[in-house]
Amino acid sequence: MVNISQSKSNAVKKAAFHNLGCKVNSYELDLIRQEFLENGFLEADFDDEADVYVVNTCTVTGIAGKKSRQMLRKARRRNPDAVVIAVGCYVETEPEAMEEGRIADLLIGSRQKLKTFDIYREYMEGIQQPAGEEEAPFPEHGKVLSRPERTRADIKVQDGCDRFCTYCIIPYARGRITSRPAEDVTAELTALTAAGIREAVLSGIHIGSYGADMGLDPRRALTDLIRACAAVDGIDRVRIGSIEPVFADRETVRELSGIRELCPHFHLSLQSGCDRTLRRMNRRYTAAQYRESAGFLREYFDRPALTTDVIVGFPGETEEDFEESLAFVEETGFYMVHVFKYSKRKGTPAASYPDQVPEEVKNKRSDILLDLTARQALAYREQFAGEEALIYPEQIFTAGGKAYCTGHTERYLEVCAPLLGDAELSGELPESMTGRLILPAGTVLEDLRGADAGGMLLLERAET
Repeated sequence: MVNISQSKSNAVKKAAFHNLGCKVNSYELDLIRQEFLENGFLEADFDDEADVYVVNTCTVTGIAGKKSRQMLRKARRRNPDAVVIAVGCYVETEPEAMEEGRIADLLIGSRQKLKTFDIYREYMEGIQQPAGEEEAPFPEHGKVLSRPERTRADIKVQDGCDRFCTYCIIPYARGRITSRPAEDVTAELTALTAAGIREAVLSGIHIGSYGADMGLDPRRALTDLIRACAAVDGIDRVRIGSIEPVFADRETVRELSGIRELCPHFHLSLQSGCDRTLRRMNRRYTAAQYRESAGFLREYFDRPALTTDVIVGFPGETEEDFEESLAFVEETGFYMVHVFKYSKRKGTPAASYPDQVPEEVKNKRSDILLDLTARQALAYREQFAGEEALIYPEQIFTAGGKAYCTGHTERYLEVCAPLLGDAELSGELPESMTGRLILPAGTVLEDLRGADAGGMLLLERAET
C-alpha cells in the first residue's frame, strides 16, 4: 500500500466524495472512498475544502448530467488547487462537455472507476496512464467493502446492459453485460456479516441478465445466486434489484418463493403500460405479459411490495397512449412508482424520433401519475397497520427531546421506532427491533423528523 496522503509539511490530505445516480454507483463510490481512506486520507464533507474531490457522475437523464457538471464546478470553486476527479457514466457519454473549461483534472470511465486511487496516485507521480487498460467492473477477489455502521449492504453482482432500449444511454456508458462470480459475492457477504450486515441487496445495471455472459440461463443463475447469498451465515434478508417481466415466469417465481430469506419486495420494470409505446421503446414484453408476471408474484408471495418505473412524455406518446398507461398503473396497484419525464439523450434512437412531447405536457402527465402513486402507496401501507413487524436499525435521530431510529420492514416499508432503555439511548442498539405497525395520523412523523418523514410508519414497541 502506497501512502501519498502527506505533503512536504506532513499535513494529512483530505478527500471529499459525491455520488449521483443508482445503487450500483453508490456501491462503487464506497469502494473508491475506502481506497483513499486506507491510504491515509481523511474524509471531508463535499461542502468543505479538500485536496481531492471525487464525483461519481450519472447520465441516465439530462438532469443527472447537469447535476454532475454542477458538482464538479462546485468542487473547483471550493478549492481551485485541488485535484478534481470525475468518474463514471457521464464521463463515458459526454467527453466533450467534461473537457471544457478544466471541469476536472482526471476523467475516469465506468469500467475503470475502481482503479481511481491508482490512477490518481500515478497522476500525482507524473506517470502517463496507458490506453486501453484491463476493465475492472468489480472489486478484486477477496476485497471487502467495510460498512460497520450499516445493517443493509448493496452488493454489485452485475454490470452493463445489452438491451439497447431506444431511450437509454446506459449500454453506451456501461458497456456489455458482465457478471460477478457467485463465490466472490458470497465471500464479500460472509465478511460483511462480521461487521453487522444482516440484509443484502443484490444490485446491477441489468440484474435480470446475470450469468448470460457465462453461458448460463439468467433465470437459473440469478435464482442460484439468491439461494447462495441466503445461505450465508448471518444474512437474514436478501433483496434483488430491478427485474423485467420476462424474468418473472411462473416456475422462477415459484422457486424464488421457497427461499425464506428473499424479501417480498420486487422492482418490476414497466416504463409504460401502453403496448404501442413499449414497442417504440424496444421493451421486450407487452402489458399483458407484465400483468401475468405481477400476478405470479402475488400468487406465490404474501402481499408483495411491487415497485416500478414509468416514463411519461416518450416521443410520440399521445394523450390516448398516456391514458392507457395510467389505467394500467391504476389497475396493477403498485406500492410505489418512480415517475420520470422523458429526457432526450444524445446518441440514442429516441432522441431523433419525431413528435417530441412538449415539456408542459410532460409536466402535466407527471403530476397526474405522481398523484395516483401517492394514493396507491398510502393504500398499500394501510393494510399493514396493526401487524407485527421486524426492522434492523439504520439511522438515529432526535426530536422533542426523545431518540428514535429508522429501519425498513421486509417489504421495504420505512418505519420510525422510539428508542427505549438506557442501553439504546446510549447508542447500543439491538440488532433488530420488533413491534406493532401504526399508521400515523396527521403530521405526527413530520413533527418528529420533518418533511422527509412522509410515508413512514410508526413502530409501537413494548417497554422492557
